Amino acid sequence: MPFSEDTLDFLALNRVMNSREWFREHRAEYEKLVVEPLAELVEDLAPAMAEIDPAIVCLPRVGKSISRIWRDTRRGPELPIYRDVMWITLLREKYAGLPSYWFEFSPRALRWGCGWYQTPPEVMGAARELILSGDRHWLRAREAAGNGRFVLENELYKRTRHPDSPAEERMWPDQKSLCLTHNEEGISLLYSPELAERVAEDFRAVAPVYDFFMRAWERAPKEAMRR
Repeated sequence: MPFSEDTLDFLALNRVMNSREWFREHRAEYEKLVVEPLAELVEDLAPAMAEIDPAIVCLPRVGKSISRIWRDTRRGPELPIYRDVMWITLLREKYAGLPSYWFEFSPRALRWGCGWYQTPPEVMGAARELILSGDRHWLRAREAAGNGRFVLENELYKRTRHPDSPAEERMWPDQKSLCLTHNEEGISLLYSPELAERVAEDFRAVAPVYDFFMRAWERAPKEAMRR
């Protein structure tokens, strides 16, 4: 089942109602309007993911590749119980500090990309070493990232850590975290039968960036990451 305007209407209304009872009464709408289209998208993207990395897991279920709509209120009881943002995360394994491909939508925005919500410091350190050494994985990633459809999330340190490097070479190593994002203009593509094809095309285009991220993860000290 494709996404529709009803999908976004449900997300917005559910967040406004902010009621577990209301959500239980409308659970069937949630499954039909939100979960089913997301599950279909995961399945449609699975072949492209297998091309990029056969170890990437695509499980079209909530709590697996599909995000939960409810928050963990223990971390912020003042926040709404339910989100109006939903996403899928495609990676090898959760909770291991790995980079992922992801797709996210809400009534306000439609976007997708590759990287981390928060890069582990150990991986970030390994990535900087690869960048500053001119590693071939990094050079391929930089070329792929320059296709004009993606931007690097701008989480720069206030002061450069590499003052001796040219300004154009400091952008990536001066980041606190690494995530490459495509921000779609408008929301209409969400309803298009071409959605999965477009996202898969972009995922393939930045596969060298994913390879670079994986290279950094592989070089990072795993024992330090577990502490």
